[in-house]
Amino acid sequence: MRPGEPVTLNFTNADIEAVSRAMAAITNRNVVVDPRVKGQITLLTDKAVSPATAYQQYLAALRMQGFTVTESAGLFKVIPEADAKLQSSEVSVGQGGRGSQAGGGQIVTQIFKLNYENANNLVPVLRPLISPNNTINVNPGNNSLIITDYADNLQRISRIIASTDVSNATDVEVISLRHAVAADMVALVNRLMEGGSATAGGVIQAGAGAAAGQADTSFRTSILAEPRSNSVLIRAANPAKLSLIRSLIARLDQPAMTGNGDDGNIHVVYLKNADAVSLAATLRAAINAQTSASTALGGQPGMTAAAGSTTNAASSQPVISRGTDGSATVGLGGGNSGPSSRFGTAQQPSTGGMIQADPTTNSLIITAPGPLYRQLRTVIDKLDGRRAQVLIEALIVEVSADKAAQLGVQWSSVIRNNGRVLGVLGNGTSISGISNIFGLSGAVGNLVNGTPLTDSQASAIGGMKGMNLGFTQNVNGNTSLGALVNLMQGDGDTNILSTPNLMTLDNEEASIMVGENVPFPTGSYTNTAGTSGSVNPFTTYERKDVGTLLKIRPQINENGTIKMAVYQENSAVKQGTANAQSGATTTKRSIESNVLVEDGAIVVLGGLIADEYSQSQERVPLLGDIPLLGNLFRNTSRERKKTNLMVFLRPTVLRDANSTSQLSQDRYESIRGMQQTVQPDPNLLMRNVNAAPLLPASSGAAPASVPNVAIIPGAKPEIVDFTRPGQPTVNGQPVTVTPATPATLPPGTL
Repeated sequence: MRPGEPVTLNFTNADIEAVSRAMAAITNRNVVVDPRVKGQITLLTDKAVSPATAYQQYLAALRMQGFTVTESAGLFKVIPEADAKLQSSEVSVGQGGRGSQAGGGQIVTQIFKLNYENANNLVPVLRPLISPNNTINVNPGNNSLIITDYADNLQRISRIIASTDVSNATDVEVISLRHAVAADMVALVNRLMEGGSATAGGVIQAGAGAAAGQADTSFRTSILAEPRSNSVLIRAANPAKLSLIRSLIARLDQPAMTGNGDDGNIHVVYLKNADAVSLAATLRAAINAQTSASTALGGQPGMTAAAGSTTNAASSQPVISRGTDGSATVGLGGGNSGPSSRFGTAQQPSTGGMIQADPTTNSLIITAPGPLYRQLRTVIDKLDGRRAQVLIEALIVEVSADKAAQLGVQWSSVIRNNGRVLGVLGNGTSISGISNIFGLSGAVGNLVNGTPLTDSQASAIGGMKGMNLGFTQNVNGNTSLGALVNLMQGDGDTNILSTPNLMTLDNEEASIMVGENVPFPTGSYTNTAGTSGSVNPFTTYERKDVGTLLKIRPQINENGTIKMAVYQENSAVKQGTANAQSGATTTKRSIESNVLVEDGAIVVLGGLIADEYSQSQERVPLLGDIPLLGNLFRNTSRERKKTNLMVFLRPTVLRDANSTSQLSQDRYESIRGMQQTVQPDPNLLMRNVNAAPLLPASSGAAPASVPNVAIIPGAKPEIVDFTRPGQPTVNGQPVTVTPATPATLPPGTL
């Protein structure tokens, strides 16, 4: 058989290995058959065909049986299709969908380098088009696809990739607005665009695609307001959408239909976060300062309090007037300067303008020409942002230790002469809580004789502290105290921990007070009523808060630090002075400071470390100085007191609603857990009060129509009102009430 001579194929149910040998002779190629290749194929032609056509029919027949041919170093191997991807030697590289021109049913590997499309986005599109035994992989490093499949199928896939690997977005286009405000235009266009969604930072994205991380952002249409030049920046997904947005903006960017040109336009701006009255005053001050500066330089007309009026900018002052409806009006002052008039410059009519705040709707009503209004809107959009909140956790620790010791000896003796009492000799120093030995003699005598004690005697004996050793004596049949030894040692420790927490907006003062409202007398008066001469004395009082007070004004800086103006006070009523006639005596410790701290860091404001030592001694002159023996004539007491007071703060910035919600949820669950731990033990005899009120669980939804139910967002309703008599209970718990579903109680539970 001559090479290239047409052949007629007539193989009916022929063994694959035999057909492969014949095909090797027809195509003049070296063909090796894998031992795993078994089976029969049929190849029939009605007329003679070229060797290349015969070879393609041979490959198609093998493919239908699950086999294929791979080429390596001039050797053609007939192998199972599943192993072809491991033995294929032909690899070609294409750019933007342009691949190898090899055809036929041979297995080859093709690398497609993409220019615009994300390779990960094409995998789910191309995977169904590839044979199950062949592969498609992504190289994210250079954004390319690696596909191993039949050569003829790869040609089809190349055309698909070439059609999809195109630029998904147009170039950024800038549209300058003449009449409308860029921020308003962006918001309006976004609402009109189907599938639009607003994103942070003022970027509006229309036609949102798949979830984040699964789609290329170039599929989206982005619209951004540029307030400085009052322009709209557009990057559309395709030219058609760009043309639609451009046409829409052109039709909306029209002058206001006021009937008097561009002057005196009235605009209503609804604020999202800022306070309307405060913002109106701020804008007034900014415009007034700008007008004053421009007037001083060139005498140009500026904003005035009312349209058509001219005022001197230097004498204009911010004026906020509140009407009966609660609205506040702020005039925009300014006008032609005096120097310009003196030099003969003709006064130009003022364009005029006014800002009015409506607290009811928290909005601004601005009467101003278009250019000035656009400037004001730029400032308003920047100032009307969501303000971050700051959680301040304070830790106030006070640790004190008191140690006291007392040692004293008192004695008394009667001086006699021939049975007659001439006098008394002794020493009578004071002992803790009592007067002296002479004040106790009468009480001791009554105790020995069985006579009831008087109130003063009972108080004297009850006030004795420590160990007291007394010796009695009999004087003319009366028992008295002859000697008294007092030994006393006291230790006292105090540990006070206060953790007040509070949350406030950035640059807003917040305070928390935990304590008591104590009355303090301020004066006494005597009033003689009528002609009867009756006297009506009375005392005036002033109430003051006593306890723990914390006042903080945080200010969040641009670099993430927090500046805090702090005032912290700890006060308490001194023990034993609450009912004093002159009024209670209070102890007060306060700190006032300004600190700078990182977000989430702990800072110590300051504190007090005090160590006090005191000693007192009472003795008989001369006798008390005698060594050893002098202890019988003196009383010694010592006291040492240590106090440590420290105040710590930790601020945490909460910038979004999610952070605030997580914090509130954490604190809510914490206090609910505390409530659960202090529930009373079940008692059959007291089952009507077997449960204390408990906060609702934080999961589930609460129906808004249930009466007497604590409704908390996301909480399951539970009855917490215990004022209704005879309320039904089950196992000591209040019955949960659901609208239109009456509770069924087991018998005997009422």
